[in-house]
Amino acid sequence: MPTLNSDELRLEDFEVSTERGFLPAEDPLPYLEDPYYAPWEQIAGDLPKLLVARRLRQVVESMPRLSTERLQTDRERRRAMMLLSYIGHGYVWNGDAPAERIPANLALPWYELSEQLGRPPVLSYASYALDNWRRFDPSAPIELGNIVLLQNFLAGLDEEWFILIHVDIEAKAARAIRQIPAALRAAESGDLPALYDALAEVAAALEAMYAVLQRMPEACDPYIYYHRVRPYIHGWKNNPALPSGVVYEGVDAYGGQPQQFRGETGAQSSIIPTLDGLLGIQHADDPLKTYLMEMRLYMPPAHRRFMEAVEARARVRATVQASGDSALRAVYNACVDGVQRFRALHLEYAAQYIYKQQAKDAKNPTRVGTGGTPFMKYLKKHRDESGAHRVE
Repeated sequence: MPTLNSDELRLEDFEVSTERGFLPAEDPLPYLEDPYYAPWEQIAGDLPKLLVARRLRQVVESMPRLSTERLQTDRERRRAMMLLSYIGHGYVWNGDAPAERIPANLALPWYELSEQLGRPPVLSYASYALDNWRRFDPSAPIELGNIVLLQNFLAGLDEEWFILIHVDIEAKAARAIRQIPAALRAAESGDLPALYDALAEVAAALEAMYAVLQRMPEACDPYIYYHRVRPYIHGWKNNPALPSGVVYEGVDAYGGQPQQFRGETGAQSSIIPTLDGLLGIQHADDPLKTYLMEMRLYMPPAHRRFMEAVEARARVRATVQASGDSALRAVYNACVDGVQRFRALHLEYAAQYIYKQQAKDAKNPTRVGTGGTPFMKYLKKHRDESGAHRVE
């Protein structure tokens, strides 16, 4: 396992890419070539139609039980995890009432993949965004206009745009993430010019990320998001529609007991918590902080270890404070301002896309996020705490 010594902090040891950040180093696999897995591919490909026709549960229940042993590579396993996560969430939420049990032919391989990949058998951000895109032109950048989704629930414009915004943000964040080893080394050695250069790149990346996030309303309408996109990404923890959770039939490890897992949420992205760690931005204890720590369990384990390594070695803030260097202080504050501004816009969208929408049923509440937490009060607090870390 990689050491936490920043002198040896190599991005590749944590499945982090110099060019792509937390996106996979290779473009996600567009399909499983082994015909054995054709039933999964076919159902996932038909998912928008099956959801509209309300036939998904019937089709899943007659699906053959397939083994995961024929999946040879990590790309194949991540592709399979994405397929089963979409099928699984569609199965649970495609009806007047949510399904309280997932049949063994779906639950078992989903669980096996979750064990292999180190994250729960539920739709997580890694499957929803990181592993769910392809490029029109493989030689052109990973950005809006050149990327589309590999998998959808209902396949509308708003769903596509909502997820692709996140993919583009991840790509833009790479400019910041690749500076982290250099920033940590510079802070530890007192190399102020090198630290300045690294932080300038982080600040520029945050500006680019913010510019992409600003584009959310271009093609994702709040009403459509709330009523057509959001319902399928809810989980079954702290969800009034499934108060006990969901039974994964045939999974011996669960002993036939209902399991509770959080829903997909951007809080499972590694970007902002990693930058918090780099910049020394800390949050006082509150329910959102507890929730965000729990969200790390839904991230790829290597990314989780990377965040922990950064947090363990980060001396950037202390170095800036002790330096007396006004230019270094200014670029550090530009990074802090960038994090705060990003959080502020996210808060604005949370209000517009969720909080202000009219709740119609318990399956899609307006007062909790898709991860199952009351968000507005604590998002404001975390936004303000970010800004409070400026060095004056």
